[in-house]
Amino acid sequence: MASRDPSDIAVDKLTEAQARAELMRLALEIGAADRRYYQEDAPTLTDAEYDELRKRNAAIEARFPALVRADSPSKRVGAAPARGFRKVRHAVPMLSLDNAFADQDVTDFVGRIRRFLKLSDDEPIVFSAEPKIDGLSMSLRYENGALVTAATRGDGAEGEDVTANIRTLEDVPQRLKGKNIPPVCEVRGEVYMTKSAFLKLNQQQAKEGGQIFANPRNSAAGSLRQKDPRVTASRPLGFFAYAWGEMSELPEDTQSGMIRWFERCGFRTNPLTKICRSADELIAFHARIGDERAGLDYDIDGVVYKVDRIDWQQRLGFVSRSPRWAIAHKFPAERATTVLRDIEIQIGRTGALTPVGKLEPVGVGGVIVQNVTLHNEDYIRGVGGHGEELREGRDLRLGDTVVIQRAGDVIPQVVDVVIDKRPKTAKPYKFPTHCPCPLKTPVVREETSTGEEGARSRCTGEFACPFQKTEHLRLFVSRRAFDIDGLGEKQIALFFEKRWVEEPADIFTLEKKHRKELLAEEGFGEVSVRNLFAAIDARREIALERFIYALGIRHVGETTALQLARAYGSWKAFHDAGLKIAKGDAEAAAEMDAIDQIGDTVVEAVRAYFKEKHNLRIVENLTGEVTVIDAEKPKKDSPVAGKTVVFTGSLEKMTRDEAKAMAERLGAKAAGSVSKKTDYVVAGPGAGSKLTEAQKLGVKVLSEDEWLKLTS
Repeated sequence: MASRDPSDIAVDKLTEAQARAELMRLALEIGAADRRYYQEDAPTLTDAEYDELRKRNAAIEARFPALVRADSPSKRVGAAPARGFRKVRHAVPMLSLDNAFADQDVTDFVGRIRRFLKLSDDEPIVFSAEPKIDGLSMSLRYENGALVTAATRGDGAEGEDVTANIRTLEDVPQRLKGKNIPPVCEVRGEVYMTKSAFLKLNQQQAKEGGQIFANPRNSAAGSLRQKDPRVTASRPLGFFAYAWGEMSELPEDTQSGMIRWFERCGFRTNPLTKICRSADELIAFHARIGDERAGLDYDIDGVVYKVDRIDWQQRLGFVSRSPRWAIAHKFPAERATTVLRDIEIQIGRTGALTPVGKLEPVGVGGVIVQNVTLHNEDYIRGVGGHGEELREGRDLRLGDTVVIQRAGDVIPQVVDVVIDKRPKTAKPYKFPTHCPCPLKTPVVREETSTGEEGARSRCTGEFACPFQKTEHLRLFVSRRAFDIDGLGEKQIALFFEKRWVEEPADIFTLEKKHRKELLAEEGFGEVSVRNLFAAIDARREIALERFIYALGIRHVGETTALQLARAYGSWKAFHDAGLKIAKGDAEAAAEMDAIDQIGDTVVEAVRAYFKEKHNLRIVENLTGEVTVIDAEKPKKDSPVAGKTVVFTGSLEKMTRDEAKAMAERLGAKAAGSVSKKTDYVVAGPGAGSKLTEAQKLGVKVLSEDEWLKLTS
């Protein structure tokens, strides 16, 4: 009998195997959501359901920290910038916020801050609270008071240059007002469109036969990404300033003071921003804004709380993709009812079969939804549910009337079936037993690490399966991998069908082997072919982290690839480590496992990848065509830059989290275990096995005071 789908089980009841399966599902769905929201400006779910996915992911990670995936949504922000605009590297990353959904979450947030800063119960914490605008995040860079660059959030590290378009907004000053303006100022905020302006724009678009936008946020994003700034200028866009990036000096020492300074510089700020001094006041403010939400002329999806003191913000620092000193208190999700017309099976890069429901189009929260993830065979059969829970025993059949729910940017989910409206002719859906690829290879249910039957079905064709091959190639040319302009999904599908490109190295021999044939293809003229080959040649040198990610090693996402690149420094070092691990070298495996945010799941994935002769041949062919650039050397502006540090025992002057955050700010690597590669172990009272291991290996041990003296 098939195991019960883990998404139907409360977090505190999950087994380790079920938790692992859930984290995989959540990573895939949230990643798909981010692409639709940040790259395509076409979200298919409301914010609340997206938030529910992230909330469940965070809860599982908190209960099973050893299972945190390399591609975990908790480790990334947004999605890679879309093509069409020059890319801009943010001097200070544009991170996202963690979410609160219930009043207790807000109380917990305040409690975490108090514990992190070691504040007494009676020491007040002042917060700045503001409505969370549902728009497009923007960073405006001013040098000597003049606007020089405007960039979107993108993936948090790199965004799109939309300077020419931003200059058309009345709310964005071309030059900052006032005296004593710092030489470098990055002002951040949200570009948005009012509801009334959105309705007028859609009326005009319909009249002129133009694009009809789904909601004000899509409208604002679409208007800002126009190639012609005159089109942007014709659209009624606004901008609220509420944060900052790189600043050569801070003119104020509080969040609320900075908001007032933005106003003096000529920016609009949200007049509803309020100072609160307790969790109760924050919760009351959230309730008040919720009551006023419908009457506002702009969309909001919650309220943001920020610690007001900037020196406390700096001490609190960041964890993964989010600041510790801020949180977004979200509003609940929206639902709609529609009909399930069909079920299609998609094959992923790792052979996973994902059923996608085709719906009668329906509007939810201002967005038209036509597709819905159906997760796996058990979900369709009604063995278990996902998200808001599809009630057990309610299977899905073609023609069923279903209740769907949107949240944020991910594919929507079915949360219930209206049995009373089920057609009498509806029959249970039969999940395919063979891959829909031409080879018709058998489909098997994967087995979990504990030997249980998992929920995911996979094609057994491996690299013989054309679907899996093309998915590998699509990953290879994707934005976060080789990012080759003009080589997208359609081109990869064509070149694969023609058997011109069957593995990554073939991309770099395409011009030599198939130029004449390509010119004979419809849609490929001399100019476009020349541009394609120029784009391919431009990627013959590639950063190490992009190269590692592009290989498609299972469980090695963007963040993990970056961690591995920083740890090993060069392709040769990583390649040699992979070969050693594949041959059973325990020391090499332990060294990789000791890297911060790398665990046994990644080590096992690297082992499996480098054991496969087919993969080694692909890598050998590829490295014969491209040069892999070593990872950036750590900045040497602090005595611990590039060093590996392990903290153990009870620290007395700061919390363990604060100490690790400090080390990372100074360019050090905070590792979770001690190895020969560890430079320092900072040991407080009660230090145990890690201290013993450090002494055994001869690693330098520092007290907390010695560490603070070294880093001051």
